[in-house]
Amino acid sequence: MNTARPRRPAARADFEIAVICALPIEADAVDALFDHHWDDDGAPYDKAGGDPNAYSTGAIGRHNVVLAHMPGMGKASAAAVAANCRASFPNIKLALVVGVCGVVPFRPGGSGGTAETVLGDVIVSDGVVQYDLGRRLPEQFVPKDTLLDTLGRPNTEIRALLAKLRGLRSRKMLQAKMAGYMDVLRGEPELAAAYPGAAQDKLFEATYRHVRDGMSCEECGCDGKLVPRARLEQGDGQPAVHFGLIASGDTVMKSGKDRDDIAREAGVVGFEMESAGVWDIFPCVVIKGACDYADSHKTKAWQRYAAATAAACMKAFLSYWVPSLPEHLLMPYRLATAKPATDRAALPCHYIPLPENRRFVGRKETLDTLKEMLFVRKECRKAAIVGLGGVGKTQVALQLAYWTKKHRPEFSIFWVPALSKATLEQAFTAMARNLPIQSGGDDDDLKVSVRRYLSSEAAGPWLLVVDNADDRDILFGSADMPGGISDYLPESDNGLTLFTTRSREVAVSVTGSDVIELNAMDQPEAAVFLEKSLIQKDMLRDEGATAELLKELTYLPLAISQAAAYINIKQVSLAEYVKLLHGTQQDIVSLMSKEFRDNTRYAGSQNAVATTWLVSFDQIRKSDNAAADLLSFISCIEPKGIPQSLFPDSESTAQLVDAIGTLCSYAFLTRREDSNVFDMHGLVHLATRIWVQREGLTATTGKKAIRHIATVFPSDDYANRNVWREYLPHAFRVLQQSKELDIEERSDLLFWVGQCLTVDGRIKEAARNHPSRLASQHELAGAYRANGQVKEAVALLEQVVAIKAKTLAEDHPSRLASQQWLEYILEAADQDELDYNVSGSH
Repeated sequence: MNTARPRRPAARADFEIAVICALPIEADAVDALFDHHWDDDGAPYDKAGGDPNAYSTGAIGRHNVVLAHMPGMGKASAAAVAANCRASFPNIKLALVVGVCGVVPFRPGGSGGTAETVLGDVIVSDGVVQYDLGRRLPEQFVPKDTLLDTLGRPNTEIRALLAKLRGLRSRKMLQAKMAGYMDVLRGEPELAAAYPGAAQDKLFEATYRHVRDGMSCEECGCDGKLVPRARLEQGDGQPAVHFGLIASGDTVMKSGKDRDDIAREAGVVGFEMESAGVWDIFPCVVIKGACDYADSHKTKAWQRYAAATAAACMKAFLSYWVPSLPEHLLMPYRLATAKPATDRAALPCHYIPLPENRRFVGRKETLDTLKEMLFVRKECRKAAIVGLGGVGKTQVALQLAYWTKKHRPEFSIFWVPALSKATLEQAFTAMARNLPIQSGGDDDDLKVSVRRYLSSEAAGPWLLVVDNADDRDILFGSADMPGGISDYLPESDNGLTLFTTRSREVAVSVTGSDVIELNAMDQPEAAVFLEKSLIQKDMLRDEGATAELLKELTYLPLAISQAAAYINIKQVSLAEYVKLLHGTQQDIVSLMSKEFRDNTRYAGSQNAVATTWLVSFDQIRKSDNAAADLLSFISCIEPKGIPQSLFPDSESTAQLVDAIGTLCSYAFLTRREDSNVFDMHGLVHLATRIWVQREGLTATTGKKAIRHIATVFPSDDYANRNVWREYLPHAFRVLQQSKELDIEERSDLLFWVGQCLTVDGRIKEAARNHPSRLASQHELAGAYRANGQVKEAVALLEQVVAIKAKTLAEDHPSRLASQQWLEYILEAADQDELDYNVSGSH
């Protein structure tokens, strides 16, 4: 085992070295020199939201390294890869751009001599020149070389190391280490890292052009004069390392004359296409192997060997780069030199993986209550914030954590995402680095050590936030997986624990009565939050659109964030966004399902409003089938004003009550005061439909819903009037969603809906509001006919036939059916009295 190998990083933030490669052959050579691949030890590390990069992670020497695989060559691609890499790995201190390049064969050397570069040598940058940045005038190209246009020099740490490596002894040691790593690469036949031979290293005079593009010199018969090479005559084939400026641009240099002109003017020693894109994003060193002479005689014969020499130099270079001392090694020194243990204010430890939310607004009452409970009256050691997903629980907890850091400096602050046992282990590993504890390396031992230390007097006062404690099984364990996160949470008279959860059951289980319910923002808070989230603040001058938008979004913070992100990106007005919300069902689902980046939420989490609750729905399905079935049923009906009597029966009354309680616990259902009528948040209702569709249960759930409502829907007896008035909106909804279903129960429901509307004197309303107006009139006509109201039936069918005559083909089954139905009713009536000409209506 390599005793110098670093620990596996607990999180992406623990990586300090990035390697960026443009070509697969370059990445293959780097990857082959990893001492260990962290990706082999389990699931790969996650990425920041919106990061499209592909990464490999591992250890090289003392360093944890992330290898970024570029999708293509060029400055723009490199800049995009580097920017996304910085978002996912925010603590990178050194980026190495490793690969192949074209080189300048001769350059001024020491003592007035000439330095020679041959293929396979390695260039290490001490600066980058963006040679294709400038103005193309009719007579010439004028580069931009002002202070503001040029790329800066490396930072002090990089410059100091490069100065050391330029020294004779260090350079010899660097090249000796390279030779050893080259032996490793040559041991991998698929890398083809063998030296091609001096005979293949041909340098033509700068003015001699390649005979034909797309063919090798041998194929097209290049017979120009070769330039003599002193280095090649030595015959050792050992690559040398050169330090100097590298020219970077989007143009492939294939001109010996231009190569020499630029080298003479800018003092560069090589040409490549990526480093200018990375240089301003990371502290950067470019390490490139020479694969050609940047002239028209380019060949790929040297690419794999050059990629190998660059990778070998990269690993040798990293052996000289000193990593940051880990916190778990710094802590003993800090403890030894710190004040006595009785004064812990000097030794606070902070692990908060999310940045402070600068857009946070409002919630003053909730925050004041938490501060009063935990820090003033000190009436409890544990508290919980419970509320609907997306209502802002994490943000309130985050605000409290940063408030504590500022106003209670004696407190250590720790943050544990309770999404899974894996996130607990990652958090505890990161926490352990800041604590004076020792562990044998086993994850379980580490968690026990952290709990034991924080439960001791030595830890001093602390605040622990257990965020997203939504899943009871993850928190407390289950029969299948005994042992949960709660087994490792510390208990101390000096410690405070704040839970955030969507589940009231979890909140009560962990804190008893110390539960704070968080609801949506009020209108003024929501308006301020929207203003802070928008780029164009003047949009809020449209007060009508602002008020309507916030009302449509039900003042839910996550929905407001999502809307603002869409508006900022698409540059639409508030009124236009409201119009989109009033569009078709599919438009709304698409709009509310769009993910967006938010660095104050966990990478990889569901940020879109319509999908943020899906994980909770899955948890309910896992733990309470009756509640999941009830949730599916509600997805088919109206979300507001749902009488309990409309709910499908469970195996027992107790089971139904328990299922309702589960949905209320997650705030998916709310009971109207002193009644058995329930409401569901409109956006949650949208999410239930997405969930049912995702599960492939739309048709099955729809059939069950219409059959159940048809069964419980009352007759048109006037004594049932209050009941049918409660049921009608839900009946309309299921009828609208089941237009394609041809089942008996749907016809029955249509009949009784028509009857009840008639008794209630709402015939016009029925025709106007029914989801399928023609179908409604058709079915109501049948109801009239059965009730002996022939004139009313004929009047309705006349409208149906007239409309279908204009909109449907003559042989359309629906048009023919309506005509036949009208003829049937007319036959049962006094045709002379009605004086109706059927043929005229065709």
